Amino acid sequence: MLQSVVHVCLAGLSTGMFIWLVASGLTLIFGVLGVLNFAHGSFYMLGAYCCYTFLRLMGENFWLGLIIGPLSVCAVGFIVERFFIRYVYHIALPYQLLLTFAFVLLFDDLVKIVWGAGSIGSPAVSGLSGSVSIVGRNFPVYSLFIIVVGPLIAIGMWIFLERTWWGRVIRAAASDREMASAIGVKVPRLYTAVFVFGTWLGALGGGLAVPYVGLLTPGMGEAIIIDAFVVAVIGGMGSLKGAFLGALIIGLLSSFGTRFLPTFDMFLTFILMAGILLWRPQGLFGERA
Repeated sequence: MLQSVVHVCLAGLSTGMFIWLVASGLTLIFGVLGVLNFAHGSFYMLGAYCCYTFLRLMGENFWLGLIIGPLSVCAVGFIVERFFIRYVYHIALPYQLLLTFAFVLLFDDLVKIVWGAGSIGSPAVSGLSGSVSIVGRNFPVYSLFIIVVGPLIAIGMWIFLERTWWGRVIRAAASDREMASAIGVKVPRLYTAVFVFGTWLGALGGGLAVPYVGLLTPGMGEAIIIDAFVVAVIGGMGSLKGAFLGALIIGLLSSFGTRFLPTFDMFLTFILMAGILLWRPQGLFGERA
């Protein structure tokens, strides 16, 4: 029994960290720009495909692909924010969702045109393939790697936002855009930079998913963005620490549900979200409007 519980917990942690990598960018963009970016899952998908492409072009070097792939997706994020998202900051959220959902459809078709409509097998990572024995049962090394990477990203974001001058500027612009502009902050440029950084986080999650998911498929971003939205709602929209905790909860709940309650697995997440919203409509770490 202990063996099963330990491995279910580890599987839940690795799943939660993948969700966190996507939800962190989604939460950052909403917290600073106030935009619900439904296309964020598409950046995750593009990050996976671009990482795979550069990986193949560079002699199966996964680490170079992981660096260049997400950076190339940042160019897409720049275009989306500069020429489209910038004009809907002050429009009601349903219109923002309609615009970003249009990009979901566009990027899905783009992937089918460039990479084909079929699935693509993902390669193993040299040095992180195989498994190790934990309490008498093998567990994938790459999943352990993801469990380590997720908290490192969270710590890095906390240091950047709380301990650097740029972080203070971002928090000031998120708190009061007009006042930040009055003291000389170029808010439009700052918003573009934050959106591109959030895009990079989503694409990085996609790049890291290449060896993990087994198959790359068009539309793979839709499933992850639903989980990311659930995590953002549970933790509190705009709260990064809430998103991190929410990702851990959802990852563990999904893992335990799959192992012990497979019939109700798909309902557990939404039951939890409904319960938290009834108790705290603003989420665990959200603030009342």
